[in-house]
Amino acid sequence: MTDAALAPDHAGATHGHGRPGPRLDHGVHPAAVIGFLVVLAAGLAYGGYNLVADMQRAGQPPLALGAFALLGLALLIALAFEFVNGFHDTANAVATVIYTHAMPPLVAVIWSGAFNFLGVMASTGAVAYSVVTLLPVELILQVGSGAGYAMIFALLLAAIVWNLGTWALGLPNSSSHALIGSVIGVGLANQLMAPGHAASGVAWGQAVTVLESLLFSPLVGFVCAALLLLVLKRLVRRPDLYRAPEGDAPPPLWIRGLLILTCTGVSFAHGGNDGQKGMGLIMLILIGAAPTAYALNRTMPDSSTPAFVQGSQSASRVFRDHAGAAPVPDAAGARSKVGEALKAEAPAKALAAPETFAALAGLADDIAAQVKNYGAIRHVPAEATQNLRNDMYLAGDAVRLLTGEHSPFTEHETATLTDYRRTLDDGTRYIPTWVKVVVALALGLGTMVGWKRIVVTVGERIGKQHLTYAQGASAEAVAAGTIGLAEAYGMPVSTTHILSSGVAGTMWANGTGLQMATVRNLALAWILTLPAAITLAGGLYWGLRHVF
Repeated sequence: MTDAALAPDHAGATHGHGRPGPRLDHGVHPAAVIGFLVVLAAGLAYGGYNLVADMQRAGQPPLALGAFALLGLALLIALAFEFVNGFHDTANAVATVIYTHAMPPLVAVIWSGAFNFLGVMASTGAVAYSVVTLLPVELILQVGSGAGYAMIFALLLAAIVWNLGTWALGLPNSSSHALIGSVIGVGLANQLMAPGHAASGVAWGQAVTVLESLLFSPLVGFVCAALLLLVLKRLVRRPDLYRAPEGDAPPPLWIRGLLILTCTGVSFAHGGNDGQKGMGLIMLILIGAAPTAYALNRTMPDSSTPAFVQGSQSASRVFRDHAGAAPVPDAAGARSKVGEALKAEAPAKALAAPETFAALAGLADDIAAQVKNYGAIRHVPAEATQNLRNDMYLAGDAVRLLTGEHSPFTEHETATLTDYRRTLDDGTRYIPTWVKVVVALALGLGTMVGWKRIVVTVGERIGKQHLTYAQGASAEAVAAGTIGLAEAYGMPVSTTHILSSGVAGTMWANGTGLQMATVRNLALAWILTLPAAITLAGGLYWGLRHVF
């Protein structure tokens, strides 16, 4: 995996496929640099202003200077992850339009950055918390502690370091893959560092589901892009669609429109999926540092209180039906019992015990009583916020595990508990508009920096011949559709893996051959990302635990 094998040539010279590539070395006007810095500064100021305003509105006690500095550093590192994600991943979206001359490089990058921004703003937030649920339970519940900050810094820094390393080699590596590996590394280190390994580690059930999506998405990209190209050849008999670009001339207008449309789709879908990973981690940081302002969703209206209380009471009845003769403990005992079950080696089995069902009933009763007593979630006082949020998180996570593959509940009971979990999630899992805006800016601005290396690899180093218009459109259409579906189901996937494997699939289907040296390097990066990120994050977590 050498720089020589993947070093980009930005001068527009003849490359491995025998055709001239686009010029990627255009200078940047000073006004563009100034504009970039102004937008960056404005975004940070906007985020800082809203952070302070939220804390004041919620009655959050002012943070000590050191705590505020630690919070600011954590948020900057989270935004840096999204920035690196932008210039690393979004290069995949623009490679096809650049190498088919459908858009000039600078225009393509700005266009892609804008639609990445819009994708983040339109996202549902479902993916944001799918990554968070992989983390150890006690670190999530105590994210404001030294161990919590060590977790955040370790997993973000490990993902950034690996992303920058693969970018330096021009390898289209997955930011999602690196982040998931970092989460696993922190979870394993947390468990190994506890006396007798008593702490919880990785939520392996959720991790397997996430890893499956990361594993199969490249296969989907390869196969579906190849099939789409073959279908196009049979149905759309336009020779100009299957021709490589001639010189620097742009393609015919209708083909150009098709390529720009697919590039737009990939950029929008990438923003919607990848932007949420940073959102989830930023919310985790905010909940730990300023729980009064962010631990509960204070935007929920008072009118939602009756349904919330009724849902908690219905869930309590289901738990009591399965508790048998086991006594229902008080709130503190219930919290302790459910927490222990979630930290067990087989949490689903531990949760299905009668004593734990009784504890869950007590927890649901206490949640209902607190919300009913205060009148609405937004009226919960500062001193009760953290406990109520933790109780809601414990109950929601327990329901998620209990309603899985080997659920002990009837269909009706499962529906009741699923509705209850959704209600709990609405009360604890939300993303303020300002968080979306700053993440969208970080991702969008990141697309405009450092994109050339990855563009060259995707455009020139995968296939033996120049990318045709149909190949570019097929790869990007499949990538946009796959990423969009994953976002709808709340699953994190890799834009990089899907698109680069889609390009490879079209090359194979077209019979033009693959550059095996590049394919081997891509496969090696894909294989090494998990162990490398796990090792980096685990080592950083161990070191930072001693610092904090």
